[in-house]
Amino acid sequence: MGVDDVGPTILGWFKEEGMMPEQVDDPNARFHIRLRYPNQKRGHVFGIILPKNRDLVVVSSFTRVDAGQQEEMMKHAQGDVESWEEWLHETRLQLIRSEVDWQIHVGRPTEERQSGPLQAFNLSNPIWYDGLKKHTLMMNLRKIWLTKLALIHEIKFAYGRGRGEPGPVDDLAGRKPSSPADSGSVIEFNEQVGFGDEFDPSEWA
Repeated sequence: MGVDDVGPTILGWFKEEGMMPEQVDDPNARFHIRLRYPNQKRGHVFGIILPKNRDLVVVSSFTRVDAGQQEEMMKHAQGDVESWEEWLHETRLQLIRSEVDWQIHVGRPTEERQSGPLQAFNLSNPIWYDGLKKHTLMMNLRKIWLTKLALIHEIKFAYGRGRGEPGPVDDLAGRKPSSPADSGSVIEFNEQVGFGDEFDPSEWA
């Protein structure tokens, strides 16, 4: 398909699946949409982006860790620095083994600990145009979702359900929102909503 056909084709694929993608104004992209996956009220928000001057599609999803869970992580770090750093190390290895691209946001260190809490994580995967099919796109969504699900389960198992409030992300402090979804307010399409009591991953397993 031609470069101008990629965006409309992707939009059509999601509509065929009963999804409701929302187009986003993005000066750095030819095409940018957000949608919920799984296609349920409590699904997480994913971005589908066609960057300018690239022949690929990026599928990504950003998640903030619950404030209560971050507090439990800080207690862990203050009480046993070595085991906290080991937990972060194992989390990184788990993400590497998932074979998706990833970035984690860890709180800034203090005198009492080497690393702050895990505050957020972003998972993504590229699909080049010559390999783009509906099946490939949907399976990328599913793979990223399952990788998120594994990390969500691990955090809840180790640090509880939290209190249903997205925690701080030091790396984003002072940054101007690039879209309404970046503001941190709880709106319908908010890529920074956490996963405390409002979200139960067992519903999707």
